[in-house]
Amino acid sequence: MSLSIIIALTLVCAVTYVFEITFGLAGTILMLMVMSSFVDTKVLVIYSVLPQILVATIGLYRSPKTVNIRFLGGMLIYATIGSVLGLYLFYYFSTEVFRLLLAVAITLFGAYLVIAARSFQIRQSVQRALDTLAGASQAMFGISGPIAMTRLLGSFDNKLVIRNYALAFFLSLNLIRAGTYYANDTVTDDIVRAMLISGPVLVVVLWYSNRLHMHVNEALFRRVVAWMILIGGVSLLLRDQVS
Repeated sequence: MSLSIIIALTLVCAVTYVFEITFGLAGTILMLMVMSSFVDTKVLVIYSVLPQILVATIGLYRSPKTVNIRFLGGMLIYATIGSVLGLYLFYYFSTEVFRLLLAVAITLFGAYLVIAARSFQIRQSVQRALDTLAGASQAMFGISGPIAMTRLLGSFDNKLVIRNYALAFFLSLNLIRAGTYYANDTVTDDIVRAMLISGPVLVVVLWYSNRLHMHVNEALFRRVVAWMILIGGVSLLLRDQVS
């Protein structure tokens, strides 16, 4: 990547990941929508592990402590089972069929959340199914945000608690992803250069933008998250049709 592209990537990430630290999702999706015309998508996905870890770390460090480790551990156990299942499906079943079913499911979740527009409860069995699906989706496509946020919206009423659990869940998955990248020498010198240049800028921007979440009311938080889940599902459907 040229220096001008890295500067553009840094500026775009400064905007999209401020959105993520405020609402708990969509930073990477928005970044890919803008930058994938200029940089290879695979490179951007690898690079995104840095801002995603920064968002979660800063967001959790600078927020009231609301994450119960036991509850988070339960989510991660089922997500791990889902990841193993996702890898099995990846090698032995059609990923196109699974991607289509996932897109339909996310779209339906989003449509329901948009229509409901208020608090609701999800049964524990459904919660565990969503945790498992989030893990499988993360393993196969690197996408888990819409599913995990649907599960959390149906588990808690407080927006700060929802956001913090989402950040903790994504931080855990991204640390595993970063370790996998390191073990397989996936991060190239070009990507490291982009990280070293953009990293300090993003730390400062995210550090001071974290407080924006406190100025978003409950109704607006749920409305924005619901629409982002719906848009994510529709975009997956459209991508499936194009491919």
